[in-house]
Amino acid sequence: MNKYFVSVLVMVFSILGMNAQELKSPNGNFKMIFALENDGTPTYQLFMKNKEIIKKSKLGLELQKDKKSLLNDFKLVNEVRNTFDETWNTVWGEETEIRNHYNELALTLKQNETERQVIIRFRLFNDGLGFRYEFPEQKNLTYFVVKEERTEFAMTGDHTAFWIPGDYDTQEYDYTESKLSEIRGLLQGAITPNASQTPFSPTGVQTSLQMKTADGLYINLHEAALVDYSCMHLNLDDQNLIFESWLTPDAKGDKGYMQTPCRSPWRTVIVSDDARDILASKLTLNLNEPCAYEDVSWIKPVKYIGVWWEMITGKSSWSYTDDVYSVKLGQTDYSQTKPSGRHAANNDKVKRYIDFASEHGFDQILVEGWNEGWEDWFGNSKDYVFDFVTPYPDFDVKMLNAYAKEKGVKLMMHHETSASVRNYERHLDKAYQFMIDNGYNAVKSGYVGNIIPRGEHHYGQWMNNHYLYAVEKAAEYKICVNAHEATRPTGLCRTYPNLIGNESARGTEYEAFAGNKPFHTTLLPFTRQIGGPMDYTPGIFDTKLSFLSGDHSFVRTTLAKQLALYVTMYSPLQMAADLPESYERHMDAFQFIKDVAVDWDDSKYLEAEPGDYITVARKAKGTDNWFVGGITDENPRTSAFTLDFLEPGKQYVATLYADGKEADFEKNPTSYQIKKGLVTNKNKMSVKLARSGGFAVSLIEATPADLKTIKKWK
Repeated sequence: MNKYFVSVLVMVFSILGMNAQELKSPNGNFKMIFALENDGTPTYQLFMKNKEIIKKSKLGLELQKDKKSLLNDFKLVNEVRNTFDETWNTVWGEETEIRNHYNELALTLKQNETERQVIIRFRLFNDGLGFRYEFPEQKNLTYFVVKEERTEFAMTGDHTAFWIPGDYDTQEYDYTESKLSEIRGLLQGAITPNASQTPFSPTGVQTSLQMKTADGLYINLHEAALVDYSCMHLNLDDQNLIFESWLTPDAKGDKGYMQTPCRSPWRTVIVSDDARDILASKLTLNLNEPCAYEDVSWIKPVKYIGVWWEMITGKSSWSYTDDVYSVKLGQTDYSQTKPSGRHAANNDKVKRYIDFASEHGFDQILVEGWNEGWEDWFGNSKDYVFDFVTPYPDFDVKMLNAYAKEKGVKLMMHHETSASVRNYERHLDKAYQFMIDNGYNAVKSGYVGNIIPRGEHHYGQWMNNHYLYAVEKAAEYKICVNAHEATRPTGLCRTYPNLIGNESARGTEYEAFAGNKPFHTTLLPFTRQIGGPMDYTPGIFDTKLSFLSGDHSFVRTTLAKQLALYVTMYSPLQMAADLPESYERHMDAFQFIKDVAVDWDDSKYLEAEPGDYITVARKAKGTDNWFVGGITDENPRTSAFTLDFLEPGKQYVATLYADGKEADFEKNPTSYQIKKGLVTNKNKMSVKLARSGGFAVSLIEATPADLKTIKKWK
């Protein structure tokens, strides 16, 4: 690790009349100006290449039961400037090494009337800005309650935005593309039903918010290192085009209980005139603390399948019986009930999945619905809903885990909490120990429904502390966590790399429920994934769900696009989500899912435009092999790129999986073609993508035998 650190301390006396401080990025392209207004209100501005990105915007916090909130009446008493440059190694990721290079300005502000102090720390990178509030230990500010955080992001124009409604309890909304001024008129129609939801404003939206200006600049607003604080949304003043931070409240309506010394998460602004730079930015990760664990050898990326899709589609069920309407754990005797015949998590079916995983090189098999309690798990605000250790009669934990071990694979645990968080925490140690005792090392957790303690929200301070507690507790048992319905990621996977995945957006399951818009997966890397990887669960080959009868939804992509998602949607947690029999009908296409890596040394974003298309190339960790994925929205397009990222002088076997000539996500989704040939770094590729289509390419270093039998690419 190379590290360069410079610190300069400057005492600033009010008699000097210095009202503005300037900070530039290491490459000089960005400039941030901090100033105190005449009434002592802190403000900041952001420029890129001398173009204003964020107009003068106010900073500060409003406190509960406080005669003098932290909004104004400040003077600058201390200034510290730092330059920091290091290269750190990832445990897993899009790249093996990440450079963390910024200039920093920390300003200590003292409130005249109260003598309370606040530090506002700015870090300016070559790709954007991060800043946060810090509250030192002090006599006049010890315990305080946040009423509102009043951080502003003043826009320079009526930008195009890709947004979902602001909500304290769900992020599972379809994206809307509109001007900022149009959000108010469109928001109500963008609020679709969910298991738990609390919209808060006619102009409230969620982060990460991706925007594009009229003159072609891309702006992304988010937060980093969300710890012991409420999740931030954005509320738009659409008359003045100013976003203000909007924190998630607790059951009482308060936005945060704080004790000094403490700090807020970072507020982030990523900016570029090239959309590819937004996707490549590591600013969010860089604003998080280094890895908290000395030993990370137990944390491994995972390629998995699961007994899941047939329940999501309605073919099978999570519950064991239809005869029980009220479950009381420890009292309800399932051995005396009649099996429904639709319970998917049974011994025979799971063994079938184990066999399939073993044959095709998958690491793990997720099994949902294995444990008692699913008959009345949802919508009843039930406290003692699951115990996380007691299986249904048709699920033999020890036998199945032994069978999996014999086949060289592992089962993946599933903990649905039904949002009864108190119940989960009191069972957590026992549940994790049960996993270790039975050979599990990874868990998918879920928080479906309204939170218990009642009145708390999914994204409030209390819940954010819970999510992190579960991850830290899991690390004690060397368990990796994939949390669904949890707060959207803010880069904490750098500090806690056993947080190997999150859902926190509409995933593939919504294709079965109601469908996702064709542009959905072209947006997620610009929005949800700015904070970390997503467990999107791609790989649906039977997009028409032909195994179902009657009216039902369908998956709004082509088969080739499903392959591409394994590259364009970065995740160290890759699921092949379809039924084994769907893959067995298309084994030639399935080969790409088997071949594609789950961890990377390098990533190159070749083409990108939010809401339109993405093309990505990634180098498999520890090899010279590359994989390329490209996707488009509802419009067909041609992707053209050069293989100049390949090592010069080497030849590779390129296998292209592309949409067929007649492919169409509605009319002919399973039409695809496969082409193979020898290539070098000088080859160019041109691939036609159907409506909501895609392509995937494997580039495997050629063997002597390949050179004799495979023709050059044409």
